[in-house]
Amino acid sequence: MKYTTTDELEHFSFTEAYIADVQVTGGFFHMTLSNVTILPENSCNRDIREMRANDLVLKIEEPVIRSLVREGYKVYDANGILMRTCEDEMVNEAAWNETIRSFADGTLYALKRDGENYIFEIDAPDEEEYVLAVSGTHNTASWDRFLNK
Repeated sequence: MKYTTTDELEHFSFTEAYIADVQVTGGFFHMTLSNVTILPENSCNRDIREMRANDLVLKIEEPVIRSLVREGYKVYDANGILMRTCEDEMVNEAAWNETIRSFADGTLYALKRDGENYIFEIDAPDEEEYVLAVSGTHNTASWDRFLNK
């Protein structure tokens, strides 16, 4: 990869980024994303405007999955009357790896850092929405080239 940043998540916008691949194993968390916006403040961005990157590899060092929640929803009829409610559901720890790998071909709507936790808001291909919390010591983002936005 030609460009690499460390601990600069605030200099990217991951809104509506395409999740091409997710790799999760012991001590290893990599997510390959496309349609990531690189903000002008990014240390690798020499332009004074927003740029874009595809095939950006985001790595979290010393990752520990803290939680995985399938978000709840409400179903209304055509008249706006509530038909049913589905509450948030904690995904069983035994299913974490399989569920996280299923995020490939999904959309990342937000990535925030809260202390040592990385909070991923994901719209999975199965039309379910998830919130994944992963703690880690550092993050690196690597990509090959800048694209016009």
